[in-house]
Amino acid sequence: MKKDNFSKRQGFHSFNRKEIVVREEAPEGLRGFIRMAFYNLKKKPSDLRSIASRVLKIPPDRNNWSDYPNIDYEVEEHLENCQWFKVYDIIEAIIQSLDRQQALDFTDEINEYFIENGIGWKIENGLVETRGDEVFETAVKTVEKVLETAKLPTAKTEIKEALKDLSRRPEPDITGAIQHSLACLECVAREVSGNKKATLGELIKKHPNIVPKPLDAAIEKIWGFTSEQGRHLKEGNAPDYLEAELVVELTAAISTYLGKKLSGTTKTSEDDDLLF
Repeated sequence: MKKDNFSKRQGFHSFNRKEIVVREEAPEGLRGFIRMAFYNLKKKPSDLRSIASRVLKIPPDRNNWSDYPNIDYEVEEHLENCQWFKVYDIIEAIIQSLDRQQALDFTDEINEYFIENGIGWKIENGLVETRGDEVFETAVKTVEKVLETAKLPTAKTEIKEALKDLSRRPEPDITGAIQHSLACLECVAREVSGNKKATLGELIKKHPNIVPKPLDAAIEKIWGFTSEQGRHLKEGNAPDYLEAELVVELTAAISTYLGKKLSGTTKTSEDDDLLF
């Protein structure tokens, strides 16, 4: 098990959370840090070469037989020259090759690097997924817990699918994320209203007080935007990543409110924030 360093033991450590500036990229620093974090687990360059070669489908160089410096240099070249999304594939493959404790330690190291260097990815359950700002992260984590409590598995699946679409590499599925997040909100709104067949657009008209005024206008605006951008897309008018992220965040927040309303739960901890 990895031991905490001095700053963590003495309570001086805090993440230097940088604004997210990196998504469709794997910076040079990250490519080098992967090797460092892997070797810190008492692993050898030959171990990493085996993983990288498999992911990149590049046979190992038979002329390189010593770990240092030959195989280490070979691995360095692989990591430096591969396409950006392959770097994240290698990270996932590394985690799959480790035992439980090593995987946890490696995950912690990489996640800290992501946060401190403004990289919009995170490792969760062994997979590299999209990471948003703190408000976004709180929204999506809270809604999954609330939907679980409210026994709404379909809605929970839809919001998770929205996150998967945002996490797709090399290109996120923007329209898919918008559609799945809207489906989540629609599922919850149907349960709250008791109308199991109506679309969200119909529910807004029939049940205008599903959320307190004037917040009800938010649902109407989300419905209008997603209908235009997620369902009836026009040539040259495709939504971008930030717009999709905003829709996911808003639908998660409203679904959290409705899920709590349905299950009769109230805020019970600091980790269960209501975002209205």
